[in-house]
Amino acid sequence: MSATRTIAVLGATGSIGGSALDVIARHPQRFAVTTLSAHRDVDALLALCRQFRPQRAVIADPALLDPLAAGLRAAGLATEPLAGRNALLAAATAGDTDTVIAAIVGAAGMASTLAAAQAGKRLLLANKESVVLAGALLMDTAKRNGAQIIPIDSEHNAIFQCLPTVGDTGDRLKGVRRLVLTASGGPFRGRQRAELESITPDQACAHPNWVMGRKISVDSATLMNKGLEVIEAHWLFGLPAERIEVLVHPQSIVHSLVDYADGSMLAQLGQPDMRTALAQALAWPERIESGVGALDLARHGRLDFEPPDRLTFPCLDLAYHALQLGGTAGAIVNAANEVAVSAFLQGQLRFLGIPELIARTLDRVAVTAGDSIDALLAADRAARDAATHHLTLMEST
Repeated sequence: MSATRTIAVLGATGSIGGSALDVIARHPQRFAVTTLSAHRDVDALLALCRQFRPQRAVIADPALLDPLAAGLRAAGLATEPLAGRNALLAAATAGDTDTVIAAIVGAAGMASTLAAAQAGKRLLLANKESVVLAGALLMDTAKRNGAQIIPIDSEHNAIFQCLPTVGDTGDRLKGVRRLVLTASGGPFRGRQRAELESITPDQACAHPNWVMGRKISVDSATLMNKGLEVIEAHWLFGLPAERIEVLVHPQSIVHSLVDYADGSMLAQLGQPDMRTALAQALAWPERIESGVGALDLARHGRLDFEPPDRLTFPCLDLAYHALQLGGTAGAIVNAANEVAVSAFLQGQLRFLGIPELIARTLDRVAVTAGDSIDALLAADRAARDAATHHLTLMEST
């Protein structure tokens, strides 16, 4: 067995963090948790600290540092309470940590992800927004500092598994014709655009196969999640947009495929459970038990595939367009989507207004080179401002 890995789980109270900790708890001799972080859920963070006893606990909101500290004292834990952006960056680069699980949702996770890459950490990446916003910067930072990036989104982890395991990225892509990302189609697969006029947040969050947070569930329902994954795949694996395709697969058993020049197509199959990808990434190149049962193909009986409906779900094409524009376009689309999804979840925007708001924002905000963190953050802010402005106009009509 390999030496114990020391792990920081950034975004520990979310769905990815919970799945990661479930796998970690199954292998106490193999993994030790050094850091747990949460956005605002102090009670959930304290419960995890009592179970895993990390060296430090980080709450993103500085106003919650005192209740976090009081809770740790009451539990008799030696865990150090920390709060705020700088504490999160310090946790991502701490010398007692060799592996960072980047599971913070949204653009908020970008700075800590980049910090971990700069520190040369083994980076288990679930925060797709970091790659969408700063793909070129992240990959260059990782390469310069010897950081290893292993994706833990089920689709990108599937591709990672289907590529050869030797050589650098260039070697791994020899003979690859295209990458095929599978999509469940979300809760509204098969519906026409007119049927989506009165969709509610609860309906959009009722994913047929996966248990996820509300934001990513809405992204799945609009297919923006798959669009962001296309951008992510471009940066992670180095293929252009025209060689990355999306295929709807409603059973969510085939998690993605790699098509080779000789006519071979390799696929990774498994239950729709994030613990499979997490266990693979945590132990790679070894295999460990994840808590996920064996796949019974005879019981499933059939695996269906179909092209995505791009007219009903235009977010997918918006993401491809952003990838082709390059520069800060990914940051603009991601920020506009975050504003739009938040507005939809709060009842301020109709479901079909999500792609409309994103398109308006992409048209309004200038795309620049995006060759620095400052430029990317400026594009993110400009896009949020523009999206908020357009949201106000859309609400008044």
